[in-house]
Amino acid sequence: MERGLKFAAIDAGNTSVAACLWEDGAVSHVSHTDGGTAAAEAEAARLVECAGNPDGIAYVSVTPAADAAWERFAAARGLRFVRITAALAVETGLLRLDYAEPATIGADRIADAVGAMAKYRPPLIIMDFGTALTAAAITGDGVWRGGVIAPGLPMMLDYMHERTAQLPAIGMPAAGEVRLPGRSTVEAMRAGAIYGSLGMVKEIASRLAEQTGIADFTRIATGGYARRVLSAEPGCAGFAIDETLTLFGAGLVADAAVKRTKEQNP
Repeated sequence: MERGLKFAAIDAGNTSVAACLWEDGAVSHVSHTDGGTAAAEAEAARLVECAGNPDGIAYVSVTPAADAAWERFAAARGLRFVRITAALAVETGLLRLDYAEPATIGADRIADAVGAMAKYRPPLIIMDFGTALTAAAITGDGVWRGGVIAPGLPMMLDYMHERTAQLPAIGMPAAGEVRLPGRSTVEAMRAGAIYGSLGMVKEIASRLAEQTGIADFTRIATGGYARRVLSAEPGCAGFAIDETLTLFGAGLVADAAVKRTKEQNP
């Protein structure tokens, strides 16, 4: 019996780099690195060593400046470098799109959609809580219809400090670490960021459902700040939180792409 494929999946975001070992559909050894590309590469090297002989790197990126370094990382180890794109997801039959400019869709949104389609039944609303907050609607026929891009939680906190004279730079609140009403400037800023984000999430989901005419979307949340925002609402505003969805979807696309190449070039 042919062994399943194995990848080091890398999600290079604006704030941090997530990595995991993806093996035959299972995600393990998940890590998050905030120390830049060099620190993330060290963690990825440990993943590759743990994997033994992976079939390649499944690479998701919204930071073009980091791409060349990750390509060199793969080349230095003799690994396939599978960049996740809308075109690749469509070519491998994992996703159908109804979108004017597919090439402009972020790789993280593509990986999220592929992962969600494999794990949940459409129609789906998928929200990724990263530096930016993204939302996408997949209708009951399995077609990705587009969505929304909005400021994420870290952008809201940073912008208040950067664009005002007196509001301080503050740390990211932990899940559940918000007091309302805020009794200090920091508490008020944290409450504004968390409840402002939560209100935006609920309104975006409501409007997507309204505009598509579908009321019974399954709501999926992923990204590093999903739990921080959604824990402020009992029942997490109806969202299932799937924190490894992007990495899982990246592995699925890479797996399908490598298998297709092997079939075409036996």
